[in-house]
Amino acid sequence: MSEFLEGLLGERLVNSEKAEVDVSSLGSRVSLLGLFFGCSLNAPCQQFNGSLCEFYSRFKKSSEHREQLEVVFISSDQEQKHWQDFLQQMPWPALPFKERHKKMKLWNKYKITSIPSLVFVDAASGKVVCRNGLLVVRDDPKGLEFPWGPKPFAEVVTGPLLRNNRQTTDSSSLEGHYVGVYFSAHWCPPCRSLTRVLVESYRTVKESGQKFEIVFVSADRSEDSFKQYFSEMPWLAVPYSDEARRSRLNRLYGIQGIPTLILLDTEGHVITRQGRVEVLNDPECHHFPWHPRPVMELSESNAVQLHEGPCLVLFVDAEEEGELEPAKELIRPIAEKLLAKYKAKEEETPLLFFVAGEDDMSDSLRDYTNLPEAAPLLTILDMSARAKYVRDVEEITPAVVEQFVGDFLGEKLKPEPI
Repeated sequence: MSEFLEGLLGERLVNSEKAEVDVSSLGSRVSLLGLFFGCSLNAPCQQFNGSLCEFYSRFKKSSEHREQLEVVFISSDQEQKHWQDFLQQMPWPALPFKERHKKMKLWNKYKITSIPSLVFVDAASGKVVCRNGLLVVRDDPKGLEFPWGPKPFAEVVTGPLLRNNRQTTDSSSLEGHYVGVYFSAHWCPPCRSLTRVLVESYRTVKESGQKFEIVFVSADRSEDSFKQYFSEMPWLAVPYSDEARRSRLNRLYGIQGIPTLILLDTEGHVITRQGRVEVLNDPECHHFPWHPRPVMELSESNAVQLHEGPCLVLFVDAEEEGELEPAKELIRPIAEKLLAKYKAKEEETPLLFFVAGEDDMSDSLRDYTNLPEAAPLLTILDMSARAKYVRDVEEITPAVVEQFVGDFLGEKLKPEPI
């Protein structure tokens, strides 16, 4: 276990007393690790840190599992003094300030898109146990549900569900259905835009004879807003008054922002967390139930995924529909192999794959990342780390792509700044 933790965090952490903490000593006792991603200059991080300190202190004093849990602070501070001052408030250790590269690896590995974030991971394997630790601190202040592992969707959603005609149905009616778990709110403009599209997609899928249902999990600020918004929806909803169930669903899927649409298969397993992108990219629902595609064509609707971790983008000279297919076929085997490898480990792939033709979206991306105009051009873009890797060769072959991906994952490539 200690070898894994050392690979994840390094050999040494530091604490508020500027003393080093031996990571191998954690490995001998800790079974669950809380990774706290934050920044001293962020007011919500400051506020959450106070709540986490209370939670941590209570857990260490009264829980029978006190020795099995540790928290590590992963800072995004740019100034060492700010980081040091914030660390003074914490009873747990932190990744050393200078370990910027390791910090970015952790951000990418655990798909952190906002702060504060608290992710609980298994200390022996690094697998995510609970993605939304903020809700654990709020909903289980005494730590009675330790280790906060994921429960089956059917168990978490158990109870009555509403229809907008005020009738109710039991959650057991979802059995045997593909299910979209829709986290949304009326006050959020992107949510309302997506809802309009999703209503049409829902009807298209239902009319095709597929067993499909959507469950709305509201983030509205009042029951009146919920009722107004839900009146536009032809599917089911968790009652607004059942805040505990809504919170458990948010916790189960680690929701960090809305709108989010999680697609589940008929057994309740996650097909994709990118339902929003899939619905917007496939208005005719040809690809339902939207299993992840190994290679995507870069578009305005899926460009948001460029910010969720490292992405391989192959730029090619293609303006007409269908001209991107040869490029997709070239990199598909490498993408499928990587996807299968990490799926077998029950982990998310560390690299997404895109092809980009000649259009405004690609031009904007080239300009933003200061890439050369060459085509074809093989790149890996890591937006969160503001880093790029470029392989500019005359001919791009599967062997070239595979070598490039292997070198990146093996940390053999030198990044250029974006």
